[in-house]
Formats: sequence, structure tokens, C-alpha cells
Amino acid sequence: MSVGMGVEKQWARVRGRLRQEVGDGFYNAWLKHLTFVSIDDGVITVSVPSRFIRDWVDTHYADRLRALWAVEAPSIADVEIVVNEAANDCRLGPPALVDGVDDIDDTPDEMPEDDAAPAGGNGADRTAATVADASSRENDVGAPLDSRFTFDNFVVGKPNEFAYAAARRVADTDAVPFNPLFLYSGVGLGKTHLMNAIAWHIRQHRPDRKVIYISAETFMHQFIRSLRYRDMVAFKEMFRSVDVLMIDDVQYIGSKDATQEEFFHTFNALVDMNRQVVVSADKQPSDLEGFAGRLKSRLGWGLVADIGSTTYELRLGILQSKVEQRPADVPPKVLELLAHRIKSNVRELEGAMNRLLAYAQFLGKPVTLDLANDVLRDMLRSSDRRVITIDKIQQTVATHFKIRLAEMSSGRRARSVARPRQVAMYLSKQLTSRSLPEIGRKFGGRDHTTVMHACRKIEELSEQDTGFREDVELLRRTLELDATAG
Repeated sequence: MSVGMGVEKQWARVRGRLRQEVGDGFYNAWLKHLTFVSIDDGVITVSVPSRFIRDWVDTHYADRLRALWAVEAPSIADVEIVVNEAANDCRLGPPALVDGVDDIDDTPDEMPEDDAAPAGGNGADRTAATVADASSRENDVGAPLDSRFTFDNFVVGKPNEFAYAAARRVADTDAVPFNPLFLYSGVGLGKTHLMNAIAWHIRQHRPDRKVIYISAETFMHQFIRSLRYRDMVAFKEMFRSVDVLMIDDVQYIGSKDATQEEFFHTFNALVDMNRQVVVSADKQPSDLEGFAGRLKSRLGWGLVADIGSTTYELRLGILQSKVEQRPADVPPKVLELLAHRIKSNVRELEGAMNRLLAYAQFLGKPVTLDLANDVLRDMLRSSDRRVITIDKIQQTVATHFKIRLAEMSSGRRARSVARPRQVAMYLSKQLTSRSLPEIGRKFGGRDHTTVMHACRKIEELSEQDTGFREDVELLRRTLELDATAG
């Protein structure tokens, strides 16, 4: 049946009411491309550009569309949503939610040269050539997995046993045990290893499940590329049709408003469809800088697992595991030396081992304590200089403010004691790799939220009081100089 002016006006009113109900951002992201096709025997047919969007709109908004049409025309019995393949080929423009946001201003510096839009040619042709097949792009966009990073090669110890158990649970079950799984730690402590291990396990044991493992930076570049080529439909379909989406180092999209907005909607869409999301970062959700409050809240919804700093036993276990994987004769005393002296992170520890073994192999020398001390002299000295302990921080701060060291762990809340304790907590967060729960335990078993509050309070006071800020900076420089001198 042909479309008359009356029906066109009714359709415009339906779209207008829908837009008012859901808001401009959500409407432009999901419902903008709804197109009236026909009315036949009491059935309204509307089209969307892809099967993914059809399924999503049919699940979440078909009933609302029927209700709105019933208001306009009581004779309408049903609304049918179909895929317009022609629209899918010519790719409609980007959603209005990204107009005028910071990400777009930064794109010339952030985009690789081969991602720049060509100067000539038809826009639809360019888009079809670059993103004609979303499923093939999935293979290109996903980060390559490192074959070394499997569950079998992950050495479990007290600092990482909870994160490891959570990762295994996600990998072993088809159900969604918690959404998202949020892994966080300092640099080189194993979160990327666990992310790779989850992806490897699923691909090997459930190859039918669709998994994308990607860095947050690549997610941002893909988003910007889709905006340039006016291909947001393919972008959404690629990332929102997976069974498991894994985003590594999500902190890199801090302050990128448009990318965060898209990630927020992607996250919500996958959770609504009961698909698994796994995210890693260098801080827990509430501490992520430049993130909107609602996104921090979403990221903290599921299970947040901290990977703590390595212990001596864990470092020794990692070194023993590495030696077992390669034909090398390394005396236990050498492993113990490295485990004792290189405490910063696992990457540096493995780097020291690789350097030592390569030196011994190239020069045909046996691995001994003397050789290790000689070859790794700079790394061992550097590691010694960088070690600043919470005990040292507490002692220095207590001396500076003329309070007893025991007050750092006491329950006293007088300002003369509480403020120095907060300064010590703040410096512990700034100068050590210890997690918030670990810091809290060193201050009389306090909760990690107490440490967070202390850090925020010291930052606020530093902004308001120049003298106080100089005091804190003096303590920081003193601790760093003492560590260098040591």
C-alpha cells in the first residue's frame, strides 16, 4: 500500500514521541535509522540497516512502537521490523551524539596515516570498500593473542589467586557469572596474561563462541575510523554481536567523551543481552580519571578483582616456571637473588632472566651468582634505589609531624594524628605499587575506602593550602632522595 501524507505525519509523530522518551543520544545511537516501509492490512512495516539492530529493536522497543502507533491509529494491529539490505550497503551517517565532542577534535593526531579519509571518490563507495563485511573486520580488529599467556603458564600466588579464580570461572562457563569482570593492577603484574588466557581458553574449548579481545586504544581508533567513514552501523554490529567482549587497559579512554559514550552504550547492550564483558585497567573503577560517574558505576557492577604486588614466593615461582620452559641450568641461588632484588613487576623480572641467559649462552659461560651480579648490575642497583616501603613512609611522616609511629595504626581520630596518617596513606598510594587494600592493612587493618578518602582529602587540601602542599612535596622528595641514596 502506498504511503499517504496522513501516514507520514503519523510516523513523524511516533518517531518524535519515541525520541522524547529515550533522549537524543540513545535515539541517535539505536533508533535514528528506523524507516517507514508500508502499511498493509493493519500491519506497519519499518526497516533498519542490519539484522543486529533489527533483533535489538525488536526485543526492546517493538512493544513501545505498537503502543505509539495504537495511539495514532487504533486500526494498527502490529508493527513488523525488517532489514533493509540496501541501507546496510550504503551506510548511513554517524549518530548525532558525537557532534562537537573532544574525540573528534583530536582525531588528526590520533589516527594513523592509513586511516585518513581519502581525498576523492564517492563516500558510499569508500565505505563499502573498507567495511563491507563486518565479520571479516572482527578478525582484523581483535588484538593477536600471545601464545605464552595461557592459564597453564600463569603462576598462581596469594596476590593473584582471586583474580585467577575469577578469570577461570568466566572462561569455563557459558553462563555469565558476573558482568563485567574487572581486573586491575599495576604495570606488569599479570592482568594482560589473564585476559589472553580467557580468550585462548574460550577459543580452544568453545570455538563457536564469538570473542573479541582488543585494547581500549584500538577500540577508540576503530570508533573514530567509523565516524570518518560514516559507518557507525557496522561498528555497532561488530562489537555488540559478540559473546565475549574483552577490553584491555580501559584507562586510556579517560577524558575521551565520545569514545566513553559509545563504550557505555556497547557495555549496556551486551549486558542486556546477557553477553560477557571483561575489562582491565591500572586502577579500580572508582579511581579511573576522566571517566563519567555513570560509567564508573557500570564498571563496578560485576566483580572487581585486584592483582596485588608480587611476593618473594610468587616471584621465585615465576622464575622457576620460566626456567622449566627452556633448556637452561640456573642454580637456585641465582633465582633467589633475582626474586629478592627485582620487585617492581613481572616483566622486569623476566627481562632480567632473559638477559642473563642470553649473555651466558652467547659467551659460553655457566650461570653463576657472580655472573648474575655482573651482568645485571645496573638492574639490581636501579631496583634497590626504587624501593620505597610503606614502613619507611610511615616512619618519615611520623617524624615530620612529631607523632609516635604507633599512631599510624591506632584508632585515634584527633586531627593531629588523623591528618599525618592520611598524608602517609596518600604517599603510600603515590610512591609504592601496593594496592589500596594492602595499604589499608598496613594502617591498622583499615578498609580500602578509608585509603581512597584519605587520598582525596590530601589532594583537596593541597589545592586549597599552598603551605600544606609544600609540606607534602617536601616529604615526597625526602623519601625519593633517601631511596636514591640507598
